[in-house]
Amino acid sequence: MNAPETGLGRRAWVLKACVFTTGLAGIVAEYVMATMASYLLGDAVLHWTLIISVMLFAMGLGSRLTRSIRANLADAFVAVELALSALVALSATLVYVASVWIESIGLVIYGLALAIGVLIGMEIPLATRLNEAHEELRINVATVIEKDYYGALLGGVLFAFLALPHLGLTYTPIVLAAVNFAVAVVFYVTFEAVFERRRTLRALAVATPVFLALLAFFAEPITLFGEQQRYRDRVVFSEQTRFQRIVLTRWKDDHWLYLDGKEQFSSYDEERYHEPLVHPALAVAAGRSRVLLLGAGDGLAARDVLEHRQVELVRLVELDPVMTELARTHPVLLELNGGVLDDPRVEVVHGDAYAFLLADDSFYDIIIIDLPDPRTVALARLYSRQFYELAARHLGPGGVLVTQATSPFFSRRAFLSILATVRAAGLVAVPYHNHIPTLGEWGWVLGMKAGEGELDTGGLRHRLSALDFDGLDTRFLNRDAMVGMLHFGKGMLEDSAGVEVSEERDLAVFYYYRDGAWDLY
Repeated sequence: MNAPETGLGRRAWVLKACVFTTGLAGIVAEYVMATMASYLLGDAVLHWTLIISVMLFAMGLGSRLTRSIRANLADAFVAVELALSALVALSATLVYVASVWIESIGLVIYGLALAIGVLIGMEIPLATRLNEAHEELRINVATVIEKDYYGALLGGVLFAFLALPHLGLTYTPIVLAAVNFAVAVVFYVTFEAVFERRRTLRALAVATPVFLALLAFFAEPITLFGEQQRYRDRVVFSEQTRFQRIVLTRWKDDHWLYLDGKEQFSSYDEERYHEPLVHPALAVAAGRSRVLLLGAGDGLAARDVLEHRQVELVRLVELDPVMTELARTHPVLLELNGGVLDDPRVEVVHGDAYAFLLADDSFYDIIIIDLPDPRTVALARLYSRQFYELAARHLGPGGVLVTQATSPFFSRRAFLSILATVRAAGLVAVPYHNHIPTLGEWGWVLGMKAGEGELDTGGLRHRLSALDFDGLDTRFLNRDAMVGMLHFGKGMLEDSAGVEVSEERDLAVFYYYRDGAWDLY
């Protein structure tokens, strides 16, 4: 093989490697924008879908724009990579800063998604035309698209398992920008002889890493400043995990825990949530030696479960290992939960609640479901009839299942749907509620596994209203509080017959929750 052929082969290989890398970077850029939209705008299904769709549309626009580029293809390719590097790096920081002053932050997010999508869309057509010198048309097109798709697969894996959990939304875009910059540099060095605007490209190549370095240095304080504006109280901890963004805030001596921007509890009044969640179920159940907790990775529900001396095992299933590690090590959570996750009676399992129940062959006296609200399709599946039926199969006779059931005021029909769904799963179910100052009106549904004719709703209500809790070290819950929680005001439970049971094939609770009056809160 002669020297020119060797050089040609090397250039073709470099070009394909660049296409593979841009495919990786492009898909990660899409996921970054979609994740940011889900976190800041809520309604994860809607905004994730729309962001990806908008970016795909923008890629089509970018592809069309390349039709007007008739010469200097190499210059255009490098210019696109450098522009992507700057824009992607700036995206998260710009959004967080803009959120301080711009109420409709969605316009900024979607505008950035559109601009980034256009630039990504220009890459493949330019690369394909540049590769014409190395391969005939049928091989050229197939090879370029093949390498782009392979890169997209690796990008998705890296985003899910490495970038998002370890770099978060602040530094993932900057690292991604560095990838685009590296592509531009490698491409320039390999094809330097064909460039027309070498001086301009070299100046940009010098300026870009300086910009990225400065952004990397200032990104975190800028992002924290922007995030701080989203919360009334001072942020004392924040971390993006593979599954969610965890934020702790403080006001005076009290702390708030937020997951993906949604309040989970406040130390100011958390007992008004956790005591009603835990103690009625354990008090009314036929046995209380074995308890299954689904969710509740902060350890506060487990703390109250262990107030009952008969408990021998608490199996806690939490999806996010970072949450349980935080509960074990962070001073704020340790003070609240008393280090309960290190109690020998507590067994922590990391995994999806649904998958755990499918694989588990154990029986329990009580199952406590303390999961986030059904604000996404994935979460709503854990409020379906099939999920409750699966959980009920793990209960012995007289066993009790209790689930948090969102707000009967802000999302009344979602609350009623959860009640109807628990009953449809074959459990005798009773709803109750409590006012929590930092959360508003909140509700739970308690269901008991009883034989036919053994117990009805009225009988279970009577048992609950007779509980006194005198032997427990409670801060809020007593017999009078329990009686009050079992009663609802006028209109709260009306029209329940018209509310649909939530099925896996039709997650009614998700749509009821989405249409709730949360904007009033």
